[in-house]
Amino acid sequence: MPQNNNHLVIMAGGVGSRFWPMSTVERPKQFIDVLGVGRSLMQLTFDRFTGICPPENVWIVTNKNYFDVVREQLPEIPVGNILLEPCRRNTAPCIAYVSWRIKAKDPKANIVVTPSDHIVANTEEFKRVITQCLKFTGETDGIVTLGMKPTRPETGYGYIQADLSMNSLRNKEIFRVDKFREKPDLKTAQEYIQQNNYLWNAGIFVWSVNTIVNAFRVYEPAINEIFERLLPVYGTEQEQKEIDLHYAECENISVDYAIMEKADEIFVCPADFGWSDLGTWGSLLMQTKRDLYGNSCIGENITMIESRDCIVHATEEKKVVVQGLEGYIVAEKNGTLLICKLSEEQRIKQFSGEN
Repeated sequence: MPQNNNHLVIMAGGVGSRFWPMSTVERPKQFIDVLGVGRSLMQLTFDRFTGICPPENVWIVTNKNYFDVVREQLPEIPVGNILLEPCRRNTAPCIAYVSWRIKAKDPKANIVVTPSDHIVANTEEFKRVITQCLKFTGETDGIVTLGMKPTRPETGYGYIQADLSMNSLRNKEIFRVDKFREKPDLKTAQEYIQQNNYLWNAGIFVWSVNTIVNAFRVYEPAINEIFERLLPVYGTEQEQKEIDLHYAECENISVDYAIMEKADEIFVCPADFGWSDLGTWGSLLMQTKRDLYGNSCIGENITMIESRDCIVHATEEKKVVVQGLEGYIVAEKNGTLLICKLSEEQRIKQFSGEN
């Protein structure tokens, strides 16, 4: 499949303040430099597809309120490739919309859909896996999802039960999906990781544009009809007006429920490239470099004394000294300082004042 038919869809409409005070409703985590590397999570997502997909084939689906920050952070992509949702309707309407929008431009498109707020440690392995999946979907009517090889009994992720008894004839690294599993309790998660055919569901999908629009036609005709009938207005001044008018008519449903759990030709590519969805401060601690005492410090001038298993994110202060803490979050942004036990981080939402 030629590179100029490869398209990337970055879903960047999420809201929330899990990494408060860094992230807020006005600027959620996908738009902030969580890792302290000078690039936001969305920009890092864009960066790791360099060489796979040209900038003119990158599409961002986001909330209307985030148009300016997307434009600011990704000036490389065309303005017309920033698609604006007038309201939140989960991932199925989002994907149906962008799929028909891409089809209007490139009927031979081969597409990767990814969240905007994940991290990948081994970008070369990531590119290799994505390239293999794009080749597969370019040659077949299959839908491929990436399955991360689990490293712990994680209860915060959904799982994919794969049939590893026989690989696809076209690609030895791709297998059929037996079943998608909901986020498990700890006992069930422990049972899953004792077997080699349970994988974390990363929410990264690969398919041809024709495969996915046909899947919507079959399994979600009501959603599909809304976006297929708008085909004549895509790329015109009328597009946003029509989307604003009809988007709320869509059912609020994820693509997992709408398509993945119903379609027949569903495959998984087991992968291991240091993936995390960075859903919590605890996951950020696990994914960043730590000192001998388990502390992760993101900032230029942080000193840890008699402290262990803490994460400190302070990129705006000249000097930060932390003494005598164990298992804490210390985070500072725009004059707000958070000091919170890692074990209590679920309470951050109430601290932030977010409803």
